[in-house]
Amino acid sequence: MKELTLSQAVNEALVEEMERDPRVFLIGEDIGLHGGAFAVTKGIFQRFGPERVRNTPISEAAIAGAAVGAALVGARPVAELMYTDFITIAMDQVVNQGAKVKYMFGGKARVPMVLRMPFGAGRANAGQHSQSLEAWLCHVPGLKVVMPSTPADAKGLLKSAIREDNLIIFLENKHLYSQKGPVPEGEYTIPLGAAEIKRAGGDVTVVATGRQVTIALGAAEKLSKEGIDAEVLDPRTLWPLDREAIIASVKKTGRLVTVHEAVKRFGFGAEVAAIVAESEAFDYLDAPIRRVAGAEVPVPFSKFLEDLFLPDEQKIIAACKAVLA
Repeated sequence: MKELTLSQAVNEALVEEMERDPRVFLIGEDIGLHGGAFAVTKGIFQRFGPERVRNTPISEAAIAGAAVGAALVGARPVAELMYTDFITIAMDQVVNQGAKVKYMFGGKARVPMVLRMPFGAGRANAGQHSQSLEAWLCHVPGLKVVMPSTPADAKGLLKSAIREDNLIIFLENKHLYSQKGPVPEGEYTIPLGAAEIKRAGGDVTVVATGRQVTIALGAAEKLSKEGIDAEVLDPRTLWPLDREAIIASVKKTGRLVTVHEAVKRFGFGAEVAAIVAESEAFDYLDAPIRRVAGAEVPVPFSKFLEDLFLPDEQKIIAACKAVLA
């Protein structure tokens, strides 16, 4: 194992897949010499040149549309949008075209493409550069949605995503780019659709996504000092979702708390709650399900207000204690 930041792990996955398959290329704003807005693609342009690391104009519609078109004719593009918020400008290309082609052509046409996007609040980037829009994208048939929480997961999941014959949305929390963690040496992949128990426990299941996995683990450690044993489950892939892992965990603990950064209404946590309510795990519940999520407002610019907007350890602890009361 080696220690890498999440940013370095994504970079390493891109390089390895570009070396493995000449059809893989990168496309996006400032991803060449500049290395991208968050320096994730740093050094790749110097290694592979302008044919395989394509800088684009400031047009998300052009980036997504070019990537969909290239995928349709046999390439395997990895496109980068500078912020997840900007996918709103490319929704036609992603949702109306790329997501539907395989189905509408009976599998004869495919879109083997990854769309990488930084997301999340906590950096005082305000309401147009801080959103978590994963629920929109999970709602679209034809898209797969991935959200890693550790460097090892980021590398293994991205390598699997690049090898898929589907349009994959790959969401990277900006706060996690500098987070370090162990990453296996050599070739490895993580299958899409497989959750992981980040911390085993028996009293309450906490299903958390992205950066909130780290925060939930911190909350679980504090709860353990009060005799509460929380299990933290990271779906890793939001769609396809590992329903079996969630159901098994809730059957074991009898309680469920969901945690995500996006606003609560119609969020990913609601889908997790519905899965449990519609499964045999419902009969094992000893308390109502609780959801911890972002506040019902656009992400504030003010650091003080942004901190109030976000889920935190105390909010997770309070939810866990509520279901155990």
